[in-house]
Amino acid sequence: MRLGVDVGGTNTDAVLMNGTSVACARKTPTTGEISDGIVAAVQAVLDESGTPARRIDTVMIGTTHFTNALVERRRLLPVGVIRIALPASAGVLPFADWPSDLVAAVRGAVRLVRGGFHVDGRIDAQLDELAVREAAREFKRRGIHSVAITGVFAPVNDSMERRAAAIVQEEIPDAAVTCSCDIGSLGLLERENAAAMNACLRALATDVVASFAKALKDLQIDAPFYISQNDGTLMSAAKAARYPVLTFASGPTNSMRGAAYLSGASDALVADIGGTTTDIGMLIGGFPRESSVVVDIGGVRTNFRMPDILAIGLGGGSLVSLDTDTVSVGPRSVGFRLTTEGRVFGGSTLTTSDVAVAAGLTTMGDRRRVADLPPADVARCVAAIREIVTDGVDRMKTSAADVPLVLVGGGAVIIDGQIPGASEVIVPDHAAVANAVGASIAQVGGEIDTVFSYDAIGRDAAMDEAQHAARQAAIAAGADAATITITSIDEVPLAYVPGGSVRLRVKAAGDLRAAE
Repeated sequence: MRLGVDVGGTNTDAVLMNGTSVACARKTPTTGEISDGIVAAVQAVLDESGTPARRIDTVMIGTTHFTNALVERRRLLPVGVIRIALPASAGVLPFADWPSDLVAAVRGAVRLVRGGFHVDGRIDAQLDELAVREAAREFKRRGIHSVAITGVFAPVNDSMERRAAAIVQEEIPDAAVTCSCDIGSLGLLERENAAAMNACLRALATDVVASFAKALKDLQIDAPFYISQNDGTLMSAAKAARYPVLTFASGPTNSMRGAAYLSGASDALVADIGGTTTDIGMLIGGFPRESSVVVDIGGVRTNFRMPDILAIGLGGGSLVSLDTDTVSVGPRSVGFRLTTEGRVFGGSTLTTSDVAVAAGLTTMGDRRRVADLPPADVARCVAAIREIVTDGVDRMKTSAADVPLVLVGGGAVIIDGQIPGASEVIVPDHAAVANAVGASIAQVGGEIDTVFSYDAIGRDAAMDEAQHAARQAAIAAGADAATITITSIDEVPLAYVPGGSVRLRVKAAGDLRAAE
């Protein structure tokens, strides 16, 4: 049996999976001490289902803690940045495009050193090892123990970043070093940003992973646990402690994967409706469509893999304002205070949940408290909510054709089931905890993103090599080799590079390998 847990800012959801079926699900408030909320949610599903802790084989956890920490500017480490690029790239320095308050919290020291490669992997300049060593010594004098290293075209050839990391470890044995080639793709500044963001979160990541481990120990669950990534696959707890940025957006991704699993729809739109916002994304082959543009996280441009998500200010706690001629819905929300401020719960604030109760779309609280709402006004509110979702659906569709729409999340009850542009609207069982379900059924992935010369080895050989590398990366991450499939292939010719150079990005995924 598997446990899926999603630790959000407001609620912690837990589901117990017996094979392919949801045996039990529970939603509980998230607590200040992470482990307490997990213990409460998991203990509830174990007690309700009568399942002893020893029967749990694997635990999968999704979390928003690292995203929230960056957005809220809390618990961030000062970072020493080494850029291997001179004589190029000196015109734009690290942290140049970061918000000033985040720079103040994260920038420790910056050193630019000679080195780097061309896009085809040829050496542009030899690594200045002495400069790297001097940078590490400077960091040590300043008390900086978290370091981010970025080299020109390191995803194509990572040898200089690896050598620089080894030198830093020699000078600062307890340093936490992040190499950009392990996180981002081509694009120096965005990849450097991602590496620095990861470095500033390393201490928090260690503490959060330790809290997860403590929660499982308190529950007497002796099973391996994994953390979900933002592409819908899993990574080990140890890897999550090293690369916390790879969990960014894992919440919406888990919800979309859970929606695909619960509804059986592999190609569809998904609207994950929470208390404050609705995240709309597109499923392709059961996985979220990946963003093809630079992603902004906390005001910083990055280029690591992220789902293509549209967030709109509509949720179960969104405020509703009724005038004679107009209806206003959101973006402000009562959020987690819905059960005290919503009218059906005895409060005085009119929310979308109150409207849904008045319209007969759901039963919660005391319906008599919204009996005074005129039916015409209720109908106008329902239409306004539908219009917001319809607009979001239109913005995320890739063609004019109607596609299925899967509604998940605790706020899905506010939709009346009629959305123009959707061929059908599906609200599956256990939709409220789709995020935890998505975590529980996540696979293990591997990816290769590099440049090949078709003139040198030919297209077929390059494809075979890239797919083999992606499969091996998935196996190394813990996937069962017999279940691995190639989930996507991106082939981008580099028109201005000689030798028929093409960027190949291949992703593979497979089921988690059973413990031996």
